[in-house]
Amino acid sequence: MKLRDIALLFLLASIWGASFLFIRVAVHDFGAPTLVAVRVLLAAVVLIAIVTFMRQPTQLKAHWRKFLFLGAVNSALPFTMIATAELNLTASFAAILNATTPLFAAIVSWLWLKDPLTSRKLMGLALGLVGVTIVVGWSPFELTSPVLLSIGMMFIASFAYGTGTVYSKKAFVGVPTFTMAIGQQLGAGIIMLPLAFASPPTQVPSTGATIALLALAIVCTAFAYLIYFTLVRNVGATNTSTVTMLVPFFGILWGALFLNETIGVGQLVGFGVILFSLSLVTGINPFAQKKVVPVAVASGAD
Repeated sequence: MKLRDIALLFLLASIWGASFLFIRVAVHDFGAPTLVAVRVLLAAVVLIAIVTFMRQPTQLKAHWRKFLFLGAVNSALPFTMIATAELNLTASFAAILNATTPLFAAIVSWLWLKDPLTSRKLMGLALGLVGVTIVVGWSPFELTSPVLLSIGMMFIASFAYGTGTVYSKKAFVGVPTFTMAIGQQLGAGIIMLPLAFASPPTQVPSTGATIALLALAIVCTAFAYLIYFTLVRNVGATNTSTVTMLVPFFGILWGALFLNETIGVGQLVGFGVILFSLSLVTGINPFAQKKVVPVAVASGAD
């Protein structure tokens, strides 16, 4: 990759890593349903404006049923689970657990697409389980019932991302990427809007929470997609998918710098084990010279 593309890759990882920070700041004021609804709908509006300006064709009407399902499993459900989980979890802790998305994608691909689980992938899945056990069992805070429930929500989010990744590859062959991005956010917005009206914020959101929500929608969702599409066009999907391994690092970094979150030894050790497991399951090796095509890769970026 060229230096410009490497810089874009790190920029994308830093933006998606910051999404955990913005969720943590905004969710207490807005509540998960309103936060997610505003996020996806505002991102859709921004993307539609960009597509209109660029005069890019879309195929929204032809695939609206598929976009409802994709919006549910790849945005509405995981976004809501992560936002609710971060009422009890730190941003850095959530970012590490979200790194398990490609592991779930490999399992879903095996169950749904009959993609074989090689010995290397099985070893990666086993190591991923070990890494998660280290992160959770060696966490810097007490594992109360709300915390354990929130951890379960993070795994539901990762499973949903994995399902969405496999479904998008199966159901949207030949569909323009901008169409998928807009359709996914609109589908999620249709699902989340009634939930947002049913459970509105109980107080007037603070200025900081509002800014965090705007950054989450415009920067971490709409703007991030533009960077993602640019990278896919310039360096291909395989090289772009290495962002999966960088996002948790920035999630940890931003949480420590801006929220004064404590990073325990267990989090670092477990994160390292999870990263190694991802390299086995996805076939991604950041240090390799040859390109290896991953079987099932999801950004898992919130």
